[in-house]
Amino acid sequence: MPETRPSVDPRLLEILVCPLTKEMLRYDAERQELISEKARLAYPIRDGIPIMLVEEARSLDESEHKRA
Repeated sequence: MPETRPSVDPRLLEILVCPLTKEMLRYDAERQELISEKARLAYPIRDGIPIMLVEEARSLDESEHKRA
């Protein structure tokens, strides 16, 4: 059986911003993350819920940042 990922409500994505920079986030559906280009952080989405804590975010490496 194929794995199904919970989707994030598009309306929620429109209002969420990076807690550090207050800038819009980019949704990476494949990795289930919200990307803050300016902060160079990726916030995880777990069970369809964005985890908007800096402590939970992972740092983007140079290649990921340039890819965006």
